Amino acid sequence: MKIWHQSLTTIDRVPQYRDAIVNHVRRIARPDVEVVLHGMSEETYPTHYPGQFITYSYLQNLHREQFVRAALMAEKAGYDAMFIATIPDVGLLEARTLVDIPVVGYGQASFHMASMLGDNIGVVNFLGPLADELRQNAARYGLGSKLGTIVQTEVGFDQVLAGFNDPEPVIASFKKAAEAAIADGADIIVPGEGPMNVFLATHGVSRIGDVPVIDSFAAGIKMCESLVDLRKNSGVYMTRRGYFNAKPPAEAVERLRELYNLEASPDPKQERGVAVRGSETNTVQ
Repeated sequence: MKIWHQSLTTIDRVPQYRDAIVNHVRRIARPDVEVVLHGMSEETYPTHYPGQFITYSYLQNLHREQFVRAALMAEKAGYDAMFIATIPDVGLLEARTLVDIPVVGYGQASFHMASMLGDNIGVVNFLGPLADELRQNAARYGLGSKLGTIVQTEVGFDQVLAGFNDPEPVIASFKKAAEAAIADGADIIVPGEGPMNVFLATHGVSRIGDVPVIDSFAAGIKMCESLVDLRKNSGVYMTRRGYFNAKPPAEAVERLRELYNLEASPDPKQERGVAVRGSETNTVQ
């Protein structure tokens, strides 16, 4: 099985995060699963961190095309699934309408996983402006009533990256924010961004007292594995009914992508990614 991972960061510019993802994939993916890491194009952001360039509706919508393009490339290149590894689930709905391979979003996977383990979902993140989008997404996923408080940590992206070498300040900040969410009623916590999630998983933070902390990255990869298996074993895959799910005619997609100066049919030969395979130690004995 081969899964296309798509980050909202320019992943090669943040080697601490990239390397942590590599190690995490080796821990969580099945040995027959290869996850290929992809980031945004080098020209997307003026700095190594997307931050302010993803917290505005219009700017984030411009980034959507890179996720759609990635989905088209992934299917054409023979991938079995795609994982949109960012909590806003950028391009998730659009990508699903264009390809028949499973497309899984970090946000949707983690919220649904959290809803099976608890009743009041708290989110701990460091990008405050995304709170409105997360609530809108949760409502669209049918989980709006389960999403409770959203709390910001006192550390940001750069501090999380530094935390891979000096973890205690970041862990302390996360626990402080998580405890505030728990005091406000949360009985399960979702880390709000990929770097924080992978950092916590790397350092073994999976509970705050009696409250679980979702490994959103693992939830997304495991959901990809499950949906690929489900189609292979049972023939079940994406609905094509309704405005938000119907697959448009291929010729219309190609013609309009050309009209808007987009690649009509992205060439998989342009792909650049880091391939990681699950470890043999992940098999169930």
